[in-house]
Amino acid sequence: MATPATTQRKATTTRRRATANKAAATRARRTTASRTSAAKRSSAKRTRAAGRSATQSRPVAETRTGVSYVQELAERAVNVQLGAVALAGDRLTATVEELRSTYGTPDRVQRELTTRLKRAERRGNTARNRLERQVRKTRTRVERELRQRRARAERTVKRNRTRVEREVRKTRRDVESQVDLVSAQVENAVNSGQKIVSQAGERVVSSVA
Repeated sequence: MATPATTQRKATTTRRRATANKAAATRARRTTASRTSAAKRSSAKRTRAAGRSATQSRPVAETRTGVSYVQELAERAVNVQLGAVALAGDRLTATVEELRSTYGTPDRVQRELTTRLKRAERRGNTARNRLERQVRKTRTRVERELRQRRARAERTVKRNRTRVEREVRKTRRDVESQVDLVSAQVENAVNSGQKIVSQAGERVVSSVA
């Protein structure tokens, strides 16, 4: 036969569970509303970003360098981590209330929390390793592209310099040839003039004699 004390303890336990369930439901609704609002804001931001991207010209989009891409990737990684921390805080609050109402005793709640935290830690470690590999791969690709661009630029400069030097040498040879030709023509003209003057002098002397 149940004693009044036992009945009171059961009633107290029932009220506590009902209160915990109500609090968990309230937090769950708040979390859902917060996620819905965040999703709407994110969707609106993506829509505005898409509109801005559509108005940009294609040449501007094609001039993005590897450095800006790496910076953008790093910023996205930080944003993802901050968002994950915020979501984890909301979920942890709801999870604690859920475990408290489900398992009852603090020891069982603590064991379940420890198990879930270890599982989350393993998943976080896997995600971090994956992200680090992606960052290293992207950095290697960007560095390779930069080296290739620099090598192409150096080859272009060298090729243009060689072409300019070749044209300068050719122009100098042409100028020297023209100078030699003009000098020869002047010398011939001078010799011809001297010869004509000499012949004229001889004729004058002959006519006088």
